[in-house]
Amino acid sequence: MNKLNNSIENTKKSHGSSKSVKTIKASEKFAFTLLWICAILTIIILFAIIGSVLINGLPYVTWDFLTQEPENMGKEGGIFSVIITTLYLTIFSLIIAAPIGIAAATFLTEYSKESPVIKIIRFATESLSGIPSIIFGLFGYVFFVVFLKFKYSIVSGGLTLTLMILPTIIRTTEEAIKAVPRSYREGSLALGATKWQTTYKVVLPTAIPGILTGVILGIGRVVGETAAVIFTAGSSLGLPSSVWRPGRTMAVHLYILASEGLSKDNMYATASVLIITVLIINLVANKLINRLVKV
Repeated sequence: MNKLNNSIENTKKSHGSSKSVKTIKASEKFAFTLLWICAILTIIILFAIIGSVLINGLPYVTWDFLTQEPENMGKEGGIFSVIITTLYLTIFSLIIAAPIGIAAATFLTEYSKESPVIKIIRFATESLSGIPSIIFGLFGYVFFVVFLKFKYSIVSGGLTLTLMILPTIIRTTEEAIKAVPRSYREGSLALGATKWQTTYKVVLPTAIPGILTGVILGIGRVVGETAAVIFTAGSSLGLPSSVWRPGRTMAVHLYILASEGLSKDNMYATASVLIITVLIINLVANKLINRLVKV
């Protein structure tokens, strides 16, 4: 009788376990399908946005459009000076932000110990990354343009954009450095290398792909920024003769063309050039990261 009861109980357990296995497989299949749907929707939205802009703008992106100066407030002509001003601001801000951001992240991860001061620095970094760009623009206008009397210039715009992208570079660099295995550090120190030699020759080269990711994100934000640039670098047409002169970036030019309805054709053409520029930067950076990872 006991054997019969045990067999019945075992049958019930096996039946229940088979049901649970089926339930788990069904839930996994549902989750997998949901993830695929989300991924496909993301790709569709991306291609819809990019395709819409390129279809309307590429026919007007000619050699003359890329090499001529804007005329009649942007209604006619090209965007040569606008492209150059965008490059000026991007290079200027990265020259300052990248070394400071990487150095700060290296200090926070490799040399500092957990303390109230370090916690405050990390909290400030995270808070800065969430501040709207218009606030950075107002600060840049009050501090750089008015107080320091830099006026509307590449310097004012570049310094403001530096403050904007610093948190991104610091946080991504921190995560990249933390991802370096501890055994690399221990092996280097065991061979007689100093702390600085280990950081400079072992940790940072290994973390380069992650560091470059942060720099790329910073470039994307600089190229696409509008509000902070208008308040600090201005919106003057023409090629800046020096970094102390104002200028107009592609994002600002696009905003002005769209908001004032000056030229729909030039608006879409400028948007196309802006998108192509960002795509080229991302493609080049990805290839560089892949090469570094293989090495």
